[in-house]
Amino acid sequence: MNRIKLFCFPYAGGAVASYNQWRQYFDKTIEFRPIELAARGRRMREPNYNSIDDAVDDVYHIIKNELVTEPYALFGHSMGSMIAFELAYKIRDNNLPMPVHIFFSGRAAPQVPRDNKRKLHHLPDDEFKKEMLEMGGTPKEFFEHPELMEVFLPLLRGDFRLTETYTHGEKDVPLDCNITILSGKQDEDTTEEVEAWRIHTQKECDIHYFEGDHFFIHEETEKVVNIINAALRSI
Repeated sequence: MNRIKLFCFPYAGGAVASYNQWRQYFDKTIEFRPIELAARGRRMREPNYNSIDDAVDDVYHIIKNELVTEPYALFGHSMGSMIAFELAYKIRDNNLPMPVHIFFSGRAAPQVPRDNKRKLHHLPDDEFKKEMLEMGGTPKEFFEHPELMEVFLPLLRGDFRLTETYTHGEKDVPLDCNITILSGKQDEDTTEEVEAWRIHTQKECDIHYFEGDHFFIHEETEKVVNIINAALRSI
């Protein structure tokens, strides 16, 4: 079986380290490649992006040389889903090999209006921290140490600004690869908003629902990775 590289993009505030627990569950035929975005992890000193398009441009330049060497897939959760979606079209527009599969997790389809969704990035610090604690996904310790908050809060707020100001531009044709959608049953996105991903592929679209909220990927890691393994094993 051919080896497949899986590029992984994080949620708001996430970094490569957010996926450390995933590695133990992947098939040996999958090379797991979580991508470190600017302003976090080893790139902490770099400024955050001004838009999803900026993030896509950055990621594209990081991985473009790897796209011609072996089959690959894309995975994104929440903010990472928007990066993966727009990245796929940037890859196509540059006439590079397309991914064999894309996994979109924790996000309604990009064309779904966000007007009725909560806007958090403009909230005062105390309210913003309260919302983040209720949402989960971020260790409580980050909010208890001023020195961590000084670094982490601007990153988190900046990432939410990226996702909350993202505007979907209608695409000329759907993607020409299978896609898999993953969603938490207690997340804020409705079933209709999740099912709306189906129009974005000319091929198969599989949708999986998990017990849990927006961060079901941490509670159901083994199940999530098993779905990825099964999808890529069939290629």
